[in-house]
Parts: sequence; C-alpha cells; structure tokens
Amino acid sequence: MPSLRSDAAPARPLPAVNADIRALWQRGGGRLSPEARRQYERLLAEWAAAVRGDTAEAA
Repeated sequence: MPSLRSDAAPARPLPAVNADIRALWQRGGGRLSPEARRQYERLLAEWAAAVRGDTAEAA
C-alpha cells in the first residue's frame, strides 16, 4: 500500500512545533509584532501539516 506522506522534507514532531509557538507568544508577552505574526502563521501551517501527517500515518 503506498504511503500518503509526500517525499518532501519530513515534518517536525508536533511537540516541537507547539513548543516554538508557545515560546513565540511568551517572548512577545502575549502580543505579536508584524514579523512575529508572520512567523506564527508559518508555524501554524507547519503544525497543521504535522497533524495531517500524523493522521495519515495512523490511518
């Protein structure tokens, strides 16, 4: 049965991405600068991709 994961770079584990998101918010004191907001959006996209990858592997 073929794998559902792409041959792209492997996704980081969810706990690592989550830790980066938490650290970003902590550094900003609960507020995000425009640059931090862009980083947050990239991290959210990475988190979503990691969730999809975990779901595909579990299926």
